[in-house]
Formats: sequence, C-alpha cells, structure tokens
Amino acid sequence: MPKLNDINKILIIGSGPIIIGQACEFDYSGTQACKALRKLGYEIVLVNSNPATIMTDPDVADKTYIEPLNVTRLEQIIDKERPDALLPNLGGQSGLNLCSELSQAGILDKYGVKVIGVQVDAIERGEDRIEFKNTMNSLGIEMPRSHEAYSVEEALKIADELGYPVVLRPAYTMGGAGGGLVYNVDELKTVCERGLQASLVHQVLVEESISGWEELELEVVRDAKNNKITVCFIENIDPIGVHTGDSFCSAPMLTISEDVQAKLQEASYKIIEAIEVIGGCNCQFAHDPKTGRIVVIEINPRTSRSSALASKATGFPIALVSAMLACGLTLDEIECGKYGTLDKYVPDGDYVVIKFARWAFEKFKGAEDKLGTQMRAVGEVMSIGKTYKEAFQKAIRSLETGRYGLGFAKNFNSLSKEELLMKLAYPTSERQFIIYEALRKGASIDEIYEITKIKHWFLEQMKELVDEEEALMAKKGEVPAKPELLQAKLDGFSDRYLSKILDVPEDAIRVKRYEYGIKEAWEGIHVSGTKDASYYYSTYHLSEDNSPCNTDRPKIMILGGGPNRIGQGIEFDYCCVHAALALKKLGFESIIVNCNPETVSTDYDTSDKLYFEPLTLEDVLAIHEKEKPVGVIAQF
Repeated sequence: MPKLNDINKILIIGSGPIIIGQACEFDYSGTQACKALRKLGYEIVLVNSNPATIMTDPDVADKTYIEPLNVTRLEQIIDKERPDALLPNLGGQSGLNLCSELSQAGILDKYGVKVIGVQVDAIERGEDRIEFKNTMNSLGIEMPRSHEAYSVEEALKIADELGYPVVLRPAYTMGGAGGGLVYNVDELKTVCERGLQASLVHQVLVEESISGWEELELEVVRDAKNNKITVCFIENIDPIGVHTGDSFCSAPMLTISEDVQAKLQEASYKIIEAIEVIGGCNCQFAHDPKTGRIVVIEINPRTSRSSALASKATGFPIALVSAMLACGLTLDEIECGKYGTLDKYVPDGDYVVIKFARWAFEKFKGAEDKLGTQMRAVGEVMSIGKTYKEAFQKAIRSLETGRYGLGFAKNFNSLSKEELLMKLAYPTSERQFIIYEALRKGASIDEIYEITKIKHWFLEQMKELVDEEEALMAKKGEVPAKPELLQAKLDGFSDRYLSKILDVPEDAIRVKRYEYGIKEAWEGIHVSGTKDASYYYSTYHLSEDNSPCNTDRPKIMILGGGPNRIGQGIEFDYCCVHAALALKKLGFESIIVNCNPETVSTDYDTSDKLYFEPLTLEDVLAIHEKEKPVGVIAQF
C-alpha cells in the first residue's frame, strides 16, 4: 500500500524508562507503529532512552536514537533528521508532554514539523484539566464537580466548598501520579504539594469524590473521515476509588445494561470527535447505579495501558491501526477478513477476559498495601475463559505468586468473619482473597457490598466458588467423581489447587481427569485486519479443539516472562521476542506461551503460534502434549 500524503519521514517518541503507570505497553505500541508505517513506505526515526525495549532494536525503525527525552536533545535530532511529521501519541504521557513542550518552544514551527495522530491543541483539551472541563461543558457531558487550583491555598478553599473527601488530579500526569483521595486538611496539603510538583503546568483539579460508583472504560477509534468504532467495553469490578491500573476488570462488561453501554458509547464518540484524535482513545466514566448519573472522569488521547489490554482482549491491534490512520488511511480502507473492512468492526467475542494487576509491596519494607487513585501495580496478567469463573481462576494462577486458587492465602483462613470484614475497610492487593475467606466464614453478600461496593453479581459468583470448594473438601483424601471434577474444571479450579484442598497428589488429579476424558480444548481469537490469523486460549467448555496443528516444521516452545514485577520486566519480553525471531529464521515453528497483554511477545505475529495462557505446569503440559515440540526454551 503506497504512502497517502506528502509526508516521507516520521519521528516517533518513545516512552523512556519503565515507571509505574507507564511500562512495556508503550514498547508494544511503538513497535507496532513502526511496523505499520514502514510497510506503508515511510522512513521512521525513533527516539527513546530505554535500551531494554524491542522498539530500540536497530531493525525496528530506519534510524534509532537512544537519547534523553528532553526538548534540547529532541531539537538537535529534529535539526539533524528534518522529519516531516511527529507522531507523539504512542509513547504514553512522555510523548504527549514532550510534543506540547516542543510546540510551546516554537521548535515544531521552526523546522516545519507536522504533528499527526493528535493535534497539539487536542492534547491540551484532553490533558489540561481546565480545557478538558470546558470541552465537556460545551458537549453537555457531565463531569464531577470540580475547580482547578494552582496553589495549596486555592485547593483548601475549593475543598471546603465541595466538602471532604475530595480527589486531587494533577494535569499532564499519568497513572494518577501526584494525586489521590484526601479526607482532611492535612492530607490535602501533603498531596496537593506533591501534585503541583508532578504537573507539567503546576495545576491540580480538586474534584468531588464519587467513590463507590461503577468505573467503566471504552476504547474507541476514529479516523479522518470521522468514522468511529468501539473496540472494547471494559468494566472495572473494583469501584471508583481504585486507579484503573490497579483495578480488577473484565471485558466485555458483564453487569452493565445495553442502555447504559449505548450512552457511554454516544458520549465517547462526542468526546473523540471534539478532541480530534485520529486513532485510539481511552474514555473513562463513572456510573451511579442508584441514580443513573453518568460522568466522564478522564480520557487518554493516546494509546495507553488499557489500549494494550483492549487490543489483546479483542484481537484488534489498536496501535498498529492508529499509526495507519494517523497517516491518512481510513477505517473503510483497511481490510479485515472477518468484517470486510474495519469500519464494520464490532466487539463480538463469546468469551470473558479478566485483567488482574500484579503488585510488589513485599519488595518495599514499610510500604503500605493500600490502593487508591494513584497507580501502584508493577505489572498485570490477562486471562481468557468461556465464563467469568473460569477466566477469574486462570488469572489467579497467572499471577505467579505461588497461589493457584482464591482460598487459604496468607493467614486469612484463620481469621474470624469480623476480622476479615475489618480488613476490607479499604482496598488492598489482597482484597479478592480476603473476600473469599469472609464468604467462607459466613459473611453475607450485602455485608461485603456495603464495605467494598463490589457489585452483588461478582460477589455471588465468588460465593458459588466457595460453596463448590466446601463441597469438594468434604470428600478430602480422594479424587472426586467425574461430575464433580468436571464441574470444578468448568469453573476454573486448577489441578494444583484441587490437590491442595483434597490432599491428594496433583498428578493423581491429572491421571484421573484424563481417565474421565476431561481435557481442555483451545479456541482462537481472530486478529482484526488479517484474513485468518488467531491466537489461542484454553477452556473446558468446548467439546471440539479449534487450534490447528498443520505444519511439518519442528516446533520449539518458548515460555514467556508472565506478569512484569520488580526484578523481572520488559527485558524478558525482549529476549522472548528475539528467540522467536531466531527460531523462525532457523526453520522452526515458534510457539510462545505467555499471559501478559502489555508485551510484544503476545503480539499475534511475533511467533508462529501464540497461546495466551498461565505459565503453570498444568497449562504448559497441556500445550506441550498437543503441540509436541522438539524442545522448550525456559531461560528467556
């Protein structure tokens, strides 16, 4: 496909060092963009300061600069390379902020560099709290009551008017950096000072608290013809008050009515049209189920952590498509085997995706395990199943914390119902595990809802798992009969966890399961924009396996790095990707197994075949038995 405009050379800004709230998802986005634009015939100049990324490999862009991301160095590179255009919205908040700084310094005008993908004034409308508020008012879209402050004194006055608690949201930051929910004057002074320092423009929005409402996200895409599609509807199972990066969430929305989803989509389309984003945009809303009130919290006029999750949850490569749209292609011009063209796209998967964050509080002595509006997660996993229960339990064992189910974590099972309910007073990384034991100890759904504001349906699903587990434990010392074991596998119980609660060896569970003919099957998720490419997940809800093995080449399986965590992050994704590429060149079929949606290794075309699965003995053995590789690479 030829270039669509008079642009020849494009500068792409990377995301810089890995920080909480901005991690390997931007390496994924930037790498996808480079792939797409080079195929379209553009010359790509990439600037990033992080050597552990795929995007800084010499063969990803035409020219790569590993340099500090600041205005002085960027001007030097622009002066030397003379790019025609700058694509800033694939490098996270770093790219957007730097684009704004370059524009304000007059550097983009000086060298005649056109900003594509998102306009500079659109960045202000999306990121500057005052501009965003004015834009929403003009559209008739409600926001939480708020006022901007440029000093602690101003913030104190506003908080007095709104009433405590209030939320502080610094402008031009990411991951909730510098902000937080504050309950009194002393907390406000501390958090506001931090937020003013964190903000690029030293501005903090003081906002009424809507803690406890439902938090809902839409990933939407717009092109230059104003075609708009919704890629993914995401329901945060944790209510407002927990940052979306920390929140346990599902796709599709499981408890939100079609009427509410339609209202969210209508508002998202109004917003993305007014902000004039070309490509992907994440829109975050709060919904009060009691009154029906819907307010917009914020938008990200760029690819984000949620964009990577939405891409892998649906098979729609948002960053790749966004890069193509930024250069002039439109959705009705991009072919898709399943829908014809991408303007006809609708999310229609018959499966459930669960995202669970990975924290590392244990690494920092004295760090308080408490979740709020400032993101604390260092990584995440994504699991796929036919039901909520199946996907939920796959997510637990994907975390690689030594837990293979929800029960008996830490000492929670030894605590009383009252002690457990006290531990639910504020959100923590252990909240789901504490709820599970509280239900076991007789806590009611209503009691837990009143404390956590997690919706009844999700708590009822967990209560059903607790009841099923208690029934299984009543037959301790033996493998259950076929009906009970089949139901346990349908509901996502792992062999390792069944071994623990039944007090029988794990291999005894597996042997008996195979005798009963209880085995997982695999189903593919179609990749939009391709004719028939897919990646695969396992489920016990299928009688027929839909993962073809039709190659004569010898196979090698690569075990991925799983969730990012402190001490093991993006560098292992880098190694896995290079292993897959090397194996392809040597004539092997490469098979990657991984469960992290933010990585390049879980891109559908990195390996010959991708299994989006937990990295546990049970799950990997099942794939090994099916694919029969000649070898397995574990050290990357």
